[in-house]
Amino acid sequence: MELMDIKRIAVLGTGAMAPGIVQLCAQAGYGVSMWGRTDASLERGFNRLASNLRTFRDNGLLGEGEEQEVLSRVKGVKMLEEAVSDVEFVIESVAEDLPLKKQVFAELHRLCSAEAILATNTSGLSITAIAEATGRPEQVVVTHFWNPPQLVPLVEVVGCDRTSEGTLKVARGLVERIGGMPVVLKKEALGFIGNRLQFALLREALYIVEQGIASMEDVDTAVKMSFGRRLPVTGPIETADLGGLDVFLAVSEYLMRDLCSSPEPSPLLADAVGRGWLGAKTGKGLYVRSPEAIGELVKAREQQLIRFLKQDRDKGVD
Repeated sequence: MELMDIKRIAVLGTGAMAPGIVQLCAQAGYGVSMWGRTDASLERGFNRLASNLRTFRDNGLLGEGEEQEVLSRVKGVKMLEEAVSDVEFVIESVAEDLPLKKQVFAELHRLCSAEAILATNTSGLSITAIAEATGRPEQVVVTHFWNPPQLVPLVEVVGCDRTSEGTLKVARGLVERIGGMPVVLKKEALGFIGNRLQFALLREALYIVEQGIASMEDVDTAVKMSFGRRLPVTGPIETADLGGLDVFLAVSEYLMRDLCSSPEPSPLLADAVGRGWLGAKTGKGLYVRSPEAIGELVKAREQQLIRFLKQDRDKGVD
């Protein structure tokens, strides 16, 4: 399979991630099958896709008539066999549950053409375990998009020991063609790059609150108003180089032993989930916010990501 051979793509799911992935593929000119189990789920997926496209139009990221052109390339399908029978590339984006994903990939191996590449949008599950559910592990790969995928360019590409170099090359090329920024891991690791870093930060942030060092509000403010401002330009390793490795070594020698190193989830996090406080989806989490306040926060994040996306386009990054 070569990148030029890909004409149609199937995206499995209609939840938080799938419509954005569908949008990227359709905007790049591919015919896309969006698979959902029910009419209601497909309606939800198309509503989210249409909303995303309106946001792009309103912010000058789509030209006149492009909304309908993108939508015309997308077909909603309830039968998995119909969704994947004539595609060259599948992106699975169902619930983050390993047994479910293995079941889906076993079905994909049975239903897809022998040449089709099967990709999963898992946030960090084992690609080896998922690939073992198929008879074609050399054609199974992770393409981990970040939420919201139509606004966040990073896509982590991960193979298992049996994934072919050809599959990795095609997956990377496809990500670039639909406007993403691929990073290819040299070997499989749970959580990949992004979530390993994100959860290391979250672990220490919650630990600071648990230890009474600072409030949640001040922890979030400290991140947003300090290194958070630098991260779009300098990553953590670049930051160490710019700050002086001798300085970072000196700080490491006294600080590392004082940081949280617990292998268990944060008690603060576990307690909140145990009480049913799940965050924005329930209206209460570690913070308590009204629906209006949550909407304002999501909108502010969206507008910041749009500004970054426009900057990328101005620089010719795609």
